[in-house]
Amino acid sequence: MTTWILTLSCPDRPGIVAAVAGALAGLEGNITESQQFGDPVSGLFFMRVEVQVDAPREDLTRVLDPVTSAYGMTWDLDVVGRPLRTVLMVSTASHCLHDLAYRQRSGRLPIDVVAVVSNHTALQGIADFYELPFHHVPVTRETKAQAEAELLRIVGETDAELVVLARYMQILSDDLCRELDGRVINIHHSFLPSFKGARPYAQAHARGVKLIGATAHYATADLDEGPIIEQDVERVEHDDDVAELQAMGEDVERRVLARAVRWHAEHRVLVDGRRTVVFR
Repeated sequence: MTTWILTLSCPDRPGIVAAVAGALAGLEGNITESQQFGDPVSGLFFMRVEVQVDAPREDLTRVLDPVTSAYGMTWDLDVVGRPLRTVLMVSTASHCLHDLAYRQRSGRLPIDVVAVVSNHTALQGIADFYELPFHHVPVTRETKAQAEAELLRIVGETDAELVVLARYMQILSDDLCRELDGRVINIHHSFLPSFKGARPYAQAHARGVKLIGATAHYATADLDEGPIIEQDVERVEHDDDVAELQAMGEDVERRVLARAVRWHAEHRVLVDGRRTVVFR
């Protein structure tokens, strides 16, 4: 008996849930989890279903095809718990790489890290410790196109399904974002659009901020403006210095990025225009 995840979106109209459930019942499928949301703004309907069924993918596709065609659905089907082949991109900050690699090794994150790509060599020792393939791809203004071509080669060669910018301090080109649309997750502090550039925590400390946060989102051609998956915050006290603010920021970044990656890998995130629907 295999447990499958079915995710779908389509224009909202009556009968969608009944049609999906009826198709799965035709294979004697047992629905163990079902969540749905109708967005009154976009007019779209979103659904995530986990179903236990003693049937191969071909049979599921056969019974679902008439329903998906009739309702104009965009849909996806996967096996529950299948690790998503993932490339981690890093620069010199190690906290997100450490966290994701540890969670994968301990079985707490349904990903299979097939490559670590970095524009520096500072974190190669961490990749080696976790026995993850490390690729040094230097980036300069003159070599950016070649570096992105090498990244795409690695993604293709490893058959990667997800790319995580785990504090990768380079801006991806518009072309690369379009090429990997919906497959790149980025993490950054939530001071943006304030405190841009160097030493954001020092800037925030100087302004006396009271909250430090992090945002995980899909990377798009609009810098740091892709659909948001997850956010969280920590409260700042008046006697916290810059180092303490940075430590809090790194901690919240780890948590937020791990949740976003897990929800994406579990097919709990569906894109709704510039927003996301997250079935937790």
